[in-house]
Amino acid sequence: MLSHNPPPFHAEHIGSLLRPSKLLDQRAKFARGEIDRTELTKVEDEVIKDALALQQRVGLRLATDGEFRRRSYHSFFYRQLGEISIDTVGGEDAKGGGEPGRRAAQPVALVNSRVRWSSPINVPDFQFIRAHSGLVPKVTIPGPCALHFRGGDGAVLAHAYTDLDEFWDDIVEAFRHELDALGAAGCRYVQIDETAFAKFGDPEVRQWLHARGDDWSALIDKYITVTNRVVKNAPSDMSIGMHLCRGNRGGQSHSEGGYDEVADRLFNALNIQSYFLEYDTPRAGTFAPLRLVPRHKTVVLGIVSTKTPTVESKADMVKRVERATRYIDLSNLAVSPQCGFASVDTGNPISPVVQEQKLQLIVELAHAIWGEA
Repeated sequence: MLSHNPPPFHAEHIGSLLRPSKLLDQRAKFARGEIDRTELTKVEDEVIKDALALQQRVGLRLATDGEFRRRSYHSFFYRQLGEISIDTVGGEDAKGGGEPGRRAAQPVALVNSRVRWSSPINVPDFQFIRAHSGLVPKVTIPGPCALHFRGGDGAVLAHAYTDLDEFWDDIVEAFRHELDALGAAGCRYVQIDETAFAKFGDPEVRQWLHARGDDWSALIDKYITVTNRVVKNAPSDMSIGMHLCRGNRGGQSHSEGGYDEVADRLFNALNIQSYFLEYDTPRAGTFAPLRLVPRHKTVVLGIVSTKTPTVESKADMVKRVERATRYIDLSNLAVSPQCGFASVDTGNPISPVVQEQKLQLIVELAHAIWGEA
């Protein structure tokens, strides 16, 4: 059972939490130059402690910092690697808003400098969680292939590079440095957020990739190779999972389609120990691809939605897990929301009360199914 192994736990969550209004207000003041970094950090520290208490209160065994120091789940990280923007829409940073449930514009990337790791990016986040919580710290980092997926060869070669192999070497080196730094600091639980693999199942996304000159199937192989290079020399006792989703900005998504097109390579060629899979709506497809998961790997079923304010029925969720066991053994499963509650700082269209109820539901589900969280 999972309880006798490293993470993931039976009850999981993806990472981001709704930003308190106090934090958003202070961040706006900081952007206007009305407060300094010290004042903003003080508020960040306060609300992160509250987030840690929330995760403890609902009965989770892991804790993130809610990604409260970030504008979005990946933009901060990539901007520490150079003059890079990974989530541009219409020439501006992607924001929440729009009608929930609709398909949002696919963000694009801008690469205006070489990718260079200069110092630890998420180590301070890990250290803060460890210092202020007895739960297992989980650090979430963006995927190493996200930048290329959103910009393609064109973005890479437009300003910063003349050779694609050099770009990939720089990506691998940067992510290896970050994993090494986290490992040296004592972090043993990392989740890579790589949305590309789930999106390959969408015919519209494949058409978009074809239009810019990419073979989507060849990209799957390339991204697996790159990711395997990144994790190859990670600390042997570090649990590394991968979260896949189809977009999660303000209750909107970027794609739809099942895992069928990628499942065999995703589960068998990719050297990742656990997969956090979005399964909250029919657009994610069926559980059938889970038949291809090797017995030594774990799948975390994202069956509770962070996009809608309706709290799911525990009985219905138990039945969904039972349906998944037609294809994969129960001992290889866990449960979570399908994504974070605030992939960008403006958050999804639910309340803090509902957020807590959904996290509590995940814990109750784990206890009902496995007898523990």
